[in-house]
Amino acid sequence: MVEKVELGDINLFNRFSNPSVNTINIIEYEFSVDISIRGNILLISGEKENVNDCVAFIYDLINLYKTKADISDDDLIRLAKAKVENPGVNIHTQLYSHVLITPRKKVIAPRTANQKKYVDAIYKNDIVVGVGPAGTGKTYLAMACAVSLFQKRLFDRIILTRPAVEAGEKLGFLPGDITQKINPYLRPLYDALYEMIEFDKAIKLIETDIIEVAPIAFMRGRTLNNSFIILDEAQNATNEQTKMMLTRIGTGSKIVVNGDVTQTDLPLDKESGLITASKILDNIEGIEVIHFNRTDALRHKLVQNIIKAYETNEISRIPKK
Repeated sequence: MVEKVELGDINLFNRFSNPSVNTINIIEYEFSVDISIRGNILLISGEKENVNDCVAFIYDLINLYKTKADISDDDLIRLAKAKVENPGVNIHTQLYSHVLITPRKKVIAPRTANQKKYVDAIYKNDIVVGVGPAGTGKTYLAMACAVSLFQKRLFDRIILTRPAVEAGEKLGFLPGDITQKINPYLRPLYDALYEMIEFDKAIKLIETDIIEVAPIAFMRGRTLNNSFIILDEAQNATNEQTKMMLTRIGTGSKIVVNGDVTQTDLPLDKESGLITASKILDNIEGIEVIHFNRTDALRHKLVQNIIKAYETNEISRIPKK
């Protein structure tokens, strides 16, 4: 099947045909079609359903371009994936306002419907549980929300914590004292933090304990007031640890618990606290559980395919029903 789309003016033509942009290549890949240009006409060929969805997407995109929207390649990929997943979606609603602008002027914003739902839930609720595969932005967006609200002086502290669970290597075999042994487990949190706050300022905030990055074991017995708390990699926390962490929340605090239940490193006889929390807390007022899926994975394009392969072959620690 072949369909035609006419590009009404030179600006639209340049949006699609300029050699410096990847618009056509991205659309071809995401919709599994072939697109050629004849003058100011786009010729879309392929399977009927794919062509129809692609044509509808191009018309939506043209309307978006007419608003002079600046759409990056990443945004274009995200919008195309949203259209493939749900052909009736209005892609205009998929462009969301930013959460934070980093010192290097990078705009951090939700880029899928589930990410938008997640950010909204964080702003609305005191406890949010985010469950989903790697690369779906759970930690990154939670960190951006924490930094943004901290900068607005809505919280006095940011507390970032993870379980220190070995992924095939024993802590005792790592070099250094206990702090040096644990530090690699917390490194992804530091990396995200340094991207969102100037390095020198972040170091000063960490040195004064205004920002605290620590393993979950260090949280026991504390009451955390006026704090934005992130429990990351919660699939590696036991039920007891998760309950302990959730009950640390004090006056004026907010906690985000997130992880990927298919990648737990707990012993086989230990149930992940993230699995339990996502089941039993969902109907409590003030708590919201957000589920991500592979379409929210915005890393390398192969990540979605990897997640799909593992799901298809049921290779997971999730207990079968």
